[in-house]
Amino acid sequence: MRTGRPTPPLTLTADERQTLERWTRRPSTAQALAQRARLILSCVAGKTNTRVAQELRITKQTVGRWRMRFVADRLDGLLDEPRPGAPRTVTDAQIEAVLTRTLESRPADATHWSTRSMAKAAGLSRSTINRIWRAFALQPHRTETFKLSKDPLFIEKVRDIVGLYLHPPDRALVLCVDEKSQIQALDRTQPLLPLRPGQPERRSHDYVRHGTTSLFAALDARTGQVIGQVHRRHRAIEFRKFLETIDAAVPAELGVHLILDNYGTHKTPLIHRWLARHPRFHLHFTPTSASWLNLVERWFALLTEKQIKRGVHHSTRALEAAILAFIAVSNTTAKPFVWTKTADEILASVARFCHRISETGH
Repeated sequence: MRTGRPTPPLTLTADERQTLERWTRRPSTAQALAQRARLILSCVAGKTNTRVAQELRITKQTVGRWRMRFVADRLDGLLDEPRPGAPRTVTDAQIEAVLTRTLESRPADATHWSTRSMAKAAGLSRSTINRIWRAFALQPHRTETFKLSKDPLFIEKVRDIVGLYLHPPDRALVLCVDEKSQIQALDRTQPLLPLRPGQPERRSHDYVRHGTTSLFAALDARTGQVIGQVHRRHRAIEFRKFLETIDAAVPAELGVHLILDNYGTHKTPLIHRWLARHPRFHLHFTPTSASWLNLVERWFALLTEKQIKRGVHHSTRALEAAILAFIAVSNTTAKPFVWTKTADEILASVARFCHRISETGH
């Protein structure tokens, strides 16, 4: 003999069944509603609450609650009820007005909006303006720079260099070459105060210059290792010496493909004569104003961040020793910078950007 509370029977109309089946296919952002839909469909199939709870891995009480809500309110009963809390005080029209003012105007006394000036203009609090900007990823206080290459051979050069990165030639070495010139040997006027718990490293604001040096670097695109050489001057003579260093470091049976920029010292008669005597060297020039195509620039950023930016050097010789020591240490654990964009993807991105700026009317 069966005892306990009787289970109310469930029947569905065709529209209700279609809606519930559609809800079961909801994406991950609405899985709670999808689970309730599966629950009701299982109950309609004649399964007990215990069986449904086991299949969906929920409690029997949860099955009973949603079953009773469906019987009472049908599909509406499966939706979430309004949550408690204060009603909204900022309307959609106010949010739209803030966004329009942020994107399409400027304050009378500044080049960009701040939370304080926008709050005063919109009649809202600064915290409200901050929340609106954060929700729509707006940061009026930030700005970035860009520069588009005007090289008439931009497309051909991009395809050439990216092809070397993605499909390097056999029995050849691809080296990204550039010079980091005018590196200053800076010394502080007072001794550094070292890092302490609760206090960062401190240094005097003023400094003393002890001369400059230039670093010639060739990054192996395959291994990430660097061939480096420092010179006090930055002329074609020094660049030829660096080419001789590369020639001595690379096995004679390998070809050498150099990716470098359009700096004048790379194209002088002296360099042309040297290249004529070394036919295994092949030069690939980046487009003008497109140094981002040269992977050695990324390595220069590491050098600046880890060694030069906070370095204290009492002489130019000390600076050069620090740079060469950094190269030696980084080569022991070198990893290549992996190029992932194809030439077509880069050119399509540049085309989209040109289309965007052409629509600004400036």
